[in-house]
Amino acid sequence: MTINRLFLFLSIWMLTITCISCSQKIQVSSIIHHARIYTVDKNFSTAEAMAIKEGRIIETGSNDFILNKYAADSNIDIQGKTIFPGFIDAHCHFTGYATDRWKCELTGTSSFDQVIEKIKTYAKDAPMTWIYGRGWDQNDWVIKSYPDKRQLDSLFPDRPVYLKRIDGHAAVANQKALNLAGITIGSVITGGEIEIKDGKLTGMLIDNAMNLVEKVIPPISDVLASKYFGELQQACFAVGLTGVHDCGVSEHTVELVDKEQQAGRMKMKWFALLTDSAQYYDKWISKGRYKTDRLQVGGFKIYADGALGSRGACLKKDYADMPGHRGFLLSDSLHFLSVAQKLKSSGLQMCTHAIGDSGNRTILKTYASMLKPGNDLRWRIEHAQVVTPEDIHYFGDNNIIPSVQPTHATSDMYWAESRLGKDRMKGAYAYQSLLKQNKWMPLGTDFPVEDISPFKTFYAAVFRKDAKGYPAGGFQMEEALTREEAIRGMTEWAARAAFEEKQKGSLAAGKAADFIILDRDLMTCPESEVLQTKVLGTYIFGEKVY
Repeated sequence: MTINRLFLFLSIWMLTITCISCSQKIQVSSIIHHARIYTVDKNFSTAEAMAIKEGRIIETGSNDFILNKYAADSNIDIQGKTIFPGFIDAHCHFTGYATDRWKCELTGTSSFDQVIEKIKTYAKDAPMTWIYGRGWDQNDWVIKSYPDKRQLDSLFPDRPVYLKRIDGHAAVANQKALNLAGITIGSVITGGEIEIKDGKLTGMLIDNAMNLVEKVIPPISDVLASKYFGELQQACFAVGLTGVHDCGVSEHTVELVDKEQQAGRMKMKWFALLTDSAQYYDKWISKGRYKTDRLQVGGFKIYADGALGSRGACLKKDYADMPGHRGFLLSDSLHFLSVAQKLKSSGLQMCTHAIGDSGNRTILKTYASMLKPGNDLRWRIEHAQVVTPEDIHYFGDNNIIPSVQPTHATSDMYWAESRLGKDRMKGAYAYQSLLKQNKWMPLGTDFPVEDISPFKTFYAAVFRKDAKGYPAGGFQMEEALTREEAIRGMTEWAARAAFEEKQKGSLAAGKAADFIILDRDLMTCPESEVLQTKVLGTYIFGEKVY
C-alpha cells in the first residue's frame, strides 16, 4: 500500500469513527457549557454544562459528560460565567406598575415642594385629564408630616389631582378630585380614614378611603396597557426576573395578559392572585386554577390592614409616635373568616397582606381555625412584617407560608422603631425566625413599593443593608438569611409558593430552561460587588429574551 493510499485509508477510517461517534450522541436543541451552574436542587449542587431540548432541561453535568453525550445545533460556551435559575419575584404588582407608567413618578422626592414642581411639569403634557402621581414618602422629607391639598387646589382648581404614597396605602387628592368622588366632611368609611383638620378636609386619604377616588379615575385603554406590559417585562428581564407573582389583579387583567402571552408578545411567566372581590369567589372556586405554560391563576389576595409608613398597620398597642392610634383592619374579621371558609377546600390559595402585629395575629388565627396540621394548601401571609414573637409558632404549626420582602426592612429601618418602639422591633422583619418555622420562605420586592432589583433583595436579605451600604454592621443581623437561603427564596421557594416547583425554580431534568447568566458569582463575590452584578443573558424555555 503506497503512502498516499495509506493516508486516504486512515482519513476515511477516522471520518467513519467520527460519524459513528456523532450518530451515537443524543440530539438536543442547545448545550450551555463551561459555566458555573447553580442548579438549586436539594443539595444546592453545581454543574459545568447543561443540555436543553424543546425548552426543557434534559441533563446537567460536567463539560466532558454533556459534550460527549449530546449534540446540538447551538453550542454556547459562556467562558466560566455564573448561571442561576431565573429569579422569581414572589410578591409584586407587575400589571399595576406597568399601567402606572402614564403617571408622574414621585419616588425619591425630598419634600412636598419638590412633588409640586414635578407635578407642574408633568401636567403640561399629561396624557389624561387627571393628574396622577405615585411614589412620595413623607418619611424621606425634612418635615415628616402628611401633605395638605391647599397648593394643589390653588394650582389646579378645575383639574383633578391624585398623588399616591409609595406604599399605595395613602394618597392626597385636591378638592376637584374629592368632589368627583363625592367625598365630604360627613363621609364615613370603614377600614380607612378621611383626614380632617380644623374642620376642613386636608385631602389625605388612608387605605379604603382611597377607593372612593380611584373608582372614578378612567382606566387606560387595553392597547396602552399591553404596550406597558411589554416595556415592563423587558425591565424585568434586564435584572434577571423570569417570573412574577402579581398580587391583587382583576379578571380583565388576567384576560389581557393571557391574550398577550398567547400572541407571543409577553414571554414573562405570570402567577396571578385575584383581588378580593365578592363576584369572583363562586366563579373561581367552581373553575379552579387556570394554567398555561406561562400563566397561572392560583388564588386570592386579601388585605388585613394598611402599611406601617402611613400608620394604617393594625397594632395591638398604640403607635409609639401617635398615642391613641393603633391603625385598623381593612375589613371586619368575619370577612377574613368567610373567605377562608370558601377557599379551604377549593385548591385556591388565600394570600393575605398583614403588616401590624394585630393584623398578623388576626390572620394567623383565622388560618389556624381552617388549616389542619400537615396541610399542603400553602396559604400565605404577605409581608408578615411585625409578628409578636409568641405568635410566630402559628406559621410552623399550621404550615402557613410567610412571603416576605427583604428590602422593606432596609427601607423602613430608618423610622420603624419610632413607630413601634424598641420592644416591638424584636418581632419586626424577623426573616430568619420566620424561615425556621417551615424551613422555606419565598422572597419578593413588592415593586413598585420597592425597587425591582433582585440583587437588592439578595443584598438586603443577606447583609441587611440598603443600597447605600447602611448600616455598617447590618440591621438586626440575627434575622439575616444565608446566601443560599436568599437564592432559594428567589428561585425554588418562590416557585413552590405557587405550586410550581415541579415546573421551574431549579435547573433539573424535565424543568423549564429558565435561567440567567451573570457577570459574577453571588455565592462567593465580596459584599461590595453584589449590587454591581450585571445580567448578561436571560432565558425562558431556553429562548434568549434579554
